[in-house]
Amino acid sequence: MKATSVFIGIKLLVGAALLASLSVTAQGQTPLARVGAPVDPYAIRVLLSAELDTTLASQMVGRILALDASLGAAVSKGQVLVSFECSEANARLRMAEAEYAMARETLETKINLRALEAAGEMEVALARASAERAQAAIAVSRAQISQCTVVAPFSGRIVKLYAKPYQGVTMGSPLLDMVSNGPLKVRLNVPSKMLRTLRVGTPFEVDIEETGKTYTAKVTAINARVDAVAQTLELEARIDGRPHGLLAGMTGVARFGPAL
Repeated sequence: MKATSVFIGIKLLVGAALLASLSVTAQGQTPLARVGAPVDPYAIRVLLSAELDTTLASQMVGRILALDASLGAAVSKGQVLVSFECSEANARLRMAEAEYAMARETLETKINLRALEAAGEMEVALARASAERAQAAIAVSRAQISQCTVVAPFSGRIVKLYAKPYQGVTMGSPLLDMVSNGPLKVRLNVPSKMLRTLRVGTPFEVDIEETGKTYTAKVTAINARVDAVAQTLELEARIDGRPHGLLAGMTGVARFGPAL
């Protein structure tokens, strides 16, 4: 009997607390958000990316002599970013040029002798082949020397450095990452069922988390293949105009609205 009375008392206390909570809510207080509350079904995650994004790698085995690049620095197309120590390649070029000069003199001599019928056609042909081989050696040496410097393939910014001055690298070693200037692409994956209404030029809004602002954008490209596992479709878009403060790598949410 005593246990029953205690149980009834506990139920009355719980009921009173619940009524008090409802009363506070009714007076204009906002109740706590429910765990697992549904999110906006029309919100889709997006990523901003540069038009061009590349990793520049070493085309030779050597030691870095100078590194004219720093994190976030702006660079122009054709600007020398990395220089290698290339004394050996320069020496090979001078040797190839000397061999070519000698082969050319020999060829001219053989041609003159042939005119005097003091040399045969075979001798002239062999001399000409030697001169051409020496000339090709010069081209090879110049191509190797051209790899002693790494230039910016487009105007943009440095976003990552892998190497340091005076560091030795092997062929194919990454040196730096860079992204291009200009408008950024918006990349996103949407449910494949949206393909029924999506078109190039379809407008939508993008909320960028890092800036806290909303931008208007338009679809510029639609992938030709649907991901059959995830049932999604990859899109690319452009934000209207050239808003200040946007950087590659920023993320946000795209909102197409219920119409799609």
